[in-house]
Amino acid sequence: MDKLFANERRQLILNILEEKKRVTVKDLAKDVNVSEATLRTDLNVLEEEGLLTRTHGGAVLNEDFSSSKKSFSEREKKNRDSKIIIAQKAIELIKRKDCILLDASTTALELAKLLRESSLHITVVTNGISTAIELKENPGINVILIGGMARMGSMALEGSLGTNILSKINIDTMFTSASGFSIEEGLTDFNVYEVELKKIMVEKANKVIGMLDYSKIGTSSIATFATCEQIDTIITDKSFDDALLKEVSRHDIKVY
Repeated sequence: MDKLFANERRQLILNILEEKKRVTVKDLAKDVNVSEATLRTDLNVLEEEGLLTRTHGGAVLNEDFSSSKKSFSEREKKNRDSKIIIAQKAIELIKRKDCILLDASTTALELAKLLRESSLHITVVTNGISTAIELKENPGINVILIGGMARMGSMALEGSLGTNILSKINIDTMFTSASGFSIEEGLTDFNVYEVELKKIMVEKANKVIGMLDYSKIGTSSIATFATCEQIDTIITDKSFDDALLKEVSRHDIKVY
């Protein structure tokens, strides 16, 4: 196995844990092809992020991570009222003839449902299969689907196979959700393969708008795809406390 970057290695550790539920440091070090010292460092980082629990000589996966990996249809039902409220604000920020980018999140899908019924004439670029299917029913919306790899249980096309499309399009605004947001880490997610695509999306967009229910505020996940310096706006369903609002304002991030 080729040497992996730290984020890729930690994603692999979580994938192995998800399959085996409980592992020893010795066995896991062999599976990941790193020293036991390096592996212990990775396990400590993942434990600090709340993704696993260290045991004597090994680790077990936390329930929170397992729930985050639920199928798209299960995630679509979670906090749906909050996602609808966020989507209703997001559509107000879209203008006629805009070219927007939607990620493959369930929150972006709620925005797509509103756009389907709208009279807006726009172009939408997305890696979300469900989002593209939803939007193609509106004749006023041009839909461009970014190609990539489809995984079981996911409605996202992942990887960088289709990113050459992005080099040919001027994106006004990217609307994205995330597993977490913090001042230190910015917008973060679990899946490092989807994160790599999101990083390219962020770089291509003139503006980045994060759509986050309040449970994701102040938390972080494995990998960052947008730093605070790259985020223009955050739409959420509850008010930030004064300290956090002061911090995001310092980074020139608008909050709705």
